Amino acid sequence: MKTINGGEAVYRVLKANGIETVFGLLGGSMLELYDAMYVGGEVAYVGARDERAAGHMADAWARMTGKPGVVLGAQAGPGVVNIVTAVAEAQLAYSPLVVIAGAITRADLSKDTFQEVDQVALFAPISKKSVLVTEPSRLAPMLEDALRLANSGRRGPVVLHVPRDLFSAQVPAIDPIAINHAQPGPAAPQQVAAMAEMITGAKQPVIFAGAGFKWSAGRDALVALAEKLEVPVVASTGHADIMPHGHKWFAGQAGPRGNLVASRLTKEADVMLVLGARLGFNSTFHSNDYVGADTRIAHVDIEASAIGRYFPAEIAAQGDARQTAEALVTVASRPQCDDWRQAFLADMDALRSEREEEGRIDTLPLHPRRALAEIRQVLPQDAIVTLDTGNTCLQAADRLAHYQPMSLITPLDFGLVGFGMAAAIGAKAAFPERPVVAIMGDGAAGYTLIEIQTAVSHNLPVVFVILDNEAWGAEKAYQQEFYGGRLLGAEITSPRFDEFCRSCGGEGIWVDGPGDVGPALERALASGKTTVIQGKIDPGALMTLRKDLFKTED
Repeated sequence: MKTINGGEAVYRVLKANGIETVFGLLGGSMLELYDAMYVGGEVAYVGARDERAAGHMADAWARMTGKPGVVLGAQAGPGVVNIVTAVAEAQLAYSPLVVIAGAITRADLSKDTFQEVDQVALFAPISKKSVLVTEPSRLAPMLEDALRLANSGRRGPVVLHVPRDLFSAQVPAIDPIAINHAQPGPAAPQQVAAMAEMITGAKQPVIFAGAGFKWSAGRDALVALAEKLEVPVVASTGHADIMPHGHKWFAGQAGPRGNLVASRLTKEADVMLVLGARLGFNSTFHSNDYVGADTRIAHVDIEASAIGRYFPAEIAAQGDARQTAEALVTVASRPQCDDWRQAFLADMDALRSEREEEGRIDTLPLHPRRALAEIRQVLPQDAIVTLDTGNTCLQAADRLAHYQPMSLITPLDFGLVGFGMAAAIGAKAAFPERPVVAIMGDGAAGYTLIEIQTAVSHNLPVVFVILDNEAWGAEKAYQQEFYGGRLLGAEITSPRFDEFCRSCGGEGIWVDGPGDVGPALERALASGKTTVIQGKIDPGALMTLRKDLFKTED
């Protein structure tokens, strides 16, 4: 019987399932897998400088492609533990991340061996499954199970711990085939009919659309439904790319991180059709400040446990967002709500005028909203944007322009600082033909700065826009508003990131003030090189988000 080693078996499973790229950091726990990828040549490898960053790259790759993103924790112990943050991020973003985690040899388990920690227990609370492979013959099928589980139902991370000796062990030669994922269907016909009747009879209807349309490639279905009903659509937090920027019926992102027009719609609606969204904390604060107490809700999600969990659902339906929208288009009729429509369109005109006015702010230091307006004006329509967490990116959340599907990646509910730089590299690996722009503050940039070298080394040119306000902006805003302006730890200084990028073989551009950011971005995109654009922004241009957490001093 012909045999192969465990590393080769893993490689064959990845190749069969269309995992064209994996991310990681080289370690001694799985060198047979690295050798198999080198010899086979059909699975590309992006080597990061930190496992956390590699995990974020794989997470972004998964969100862009719809396939499981694979990260190699190639060194047992510290290398694997470094991925914890990336797994927690993927868990709260419902992203199908698969970690192939090296573990110590089976013979050394539970002996306080060098680099031994209880990896399985460590990841169990922050993943869909954390499991140890115990037999060589189980390695390939358990990897297939991990890929299937990560990308099934409500997606999420799976961590497969593989003892060092399993990669070198001989197993029967396999010729795996691609996993056949089960596809969810639309809501039940009687529920679709009930939803159609509810929204057709509404006087102030709104569609609340979430990530379900991104995972199901359902933008066209959502647009068709909005245009059939002529009803405004709002996006859940972090998903302002679910409809084309500027579409007549798209209000943008709702909730505490959204705009006032979208948030008014969800608060004042008499009927809200929720498709592919949870109405979770990031989008609503679980508060009637963002979802009206008397709003009738029809709620559709792929995960039944999420439906009606935070706000009562008059119609609760488990189903796929795209297919449910397609079913609704065939049975729903245009509601009679012209006053509501006209008020919405007028409000959107006013919002656009406000955003245009922000683009004329002429103060020094540069106002972040002027910088964001300049970015919005020159972003190519096929651009992918990644955002970090922080005060500047809070202001960016609903101020950019996204035209094509899958154009925005954010940290979502984990609120992770230091995500955007690595995520941009993963997105570029997924779609190298599309321009990728990462926007972040100076604090966030410092977390994973060395990954600029990864982008340069792997010829994955990304533009990093670093808006430097010399602060941990969110916390500084809270200390100013709620603690009498007593600042401790909030103010920071950073080096010239643009010069660092040049030292890595990329380009660096320093911007001085209004009117410089747009031309700098155009120049960076035209260069085809990894580029850092850095400039000082107004340290006083801050805003607070979680006012509920603090009390104003008397």
